[in-house]
Amino acid sequence: MSIAVHHLSKNYGSQKAVDAISFEAKPGEIVGFLGPNGAGKSTTMKMITGYIQSDSGIIKVCGADAGVNQMLIKSKIGYLPELNPLYTDMYVREYLEFIAGLHQVSDKKQRIQEVIEATGLQREAHKQIHQLSKGYKQRVGLAAAIMHNPEVLILDEPTSGLDPNQIIEIRNLIKSLSKDKTIIFSSHILQEVEAICDRVIIINKGVIVANALLEELKSFSEKSVVRVVLKEVLEAAWFERLPAAGHVSKISSSEWEIETENEQLLRQQLLSLAVAQNLNIVSLQTGNKSLEEVFRSATLENKE
Repeated sequence: MSIAVHHLSKNYGSQKAVDAISFEAKPGEIVGFLGPNGAGKSTTMKMITGYIQSDSGIIKVCGADAGVNQMLIKSKIGYLPELNPLYTDMYVREYLEFIAGLHQVSDKKQRIQEVIEATGLQREAHKQIHQLSKGYKQRVGLAAAIMHNPEVLILDEPTSGLDPNQIIEIRNLIKSLSKDKTIIFSSHILQEVEAICDRVIIINKGVIVANALLEELKSFSEKSVVRVVLKEVLEAAWFERLPAAGHVSKISSSEWEIETENEQLLRQQLLSLAVAQNLNIVSLQTGNKSLEEVFRSATLENKE
């Protein structure tokens, strides 16, 4: 395993930020690390990277124990914090030369050119960092994170504050980097997680409440969702009175999503309703919950 965390904990005074969590991440895997604000995501990432010390537990990166050889661990990890720390008065290439020197990169000139090309910074490399858009500043942060060709990348909110075009660019860049690296990717943009991640870990109040492949996670819920489209415009009450119906969500004036614990029975009741009320069903489909619905269920149901 590239990353193995066992019973990891961190307290801030009387507040338990991370509570004995355990998880693993395999080589070549992009793992989405999700949770509400204050759930313990950034704290966990900082402990893995060695920015802060854990109170208890074991962290292993590429087989090396963080408690024994922290410097070796840092050489194997590239880290992009949520608040991307850059020396904005420096030129892009100058800054990357500085980072390469810190990591004692051999053949610095060649490696700097490689990361500039990998991150799409060719046209911006002659500029001072403060002249760059936020999207290109994120690219500089990623370039710095991969300068020493680490086996593991820890990315904390790498698309935060970017416009849609910049988000797609960073997403594609992260996907390309995952070919030979393990990536832990934290984001509040759940559509990004669905687009980029192989597996998802959800943490809430310092405890892992879900850990599974993305498609498996969506199917974990006992409830399924039936999507019905009609020609007629109806009110939610028409569906809420069906015995097999749970929460009813309006998608549009004639399209609805209905949660149910018995999908087959709900479909029968919808068809019976259509016959009895002379309604025209355009489509009737069943699907798993979206990642957003799974996230809300996992975090809201675990509130105290």
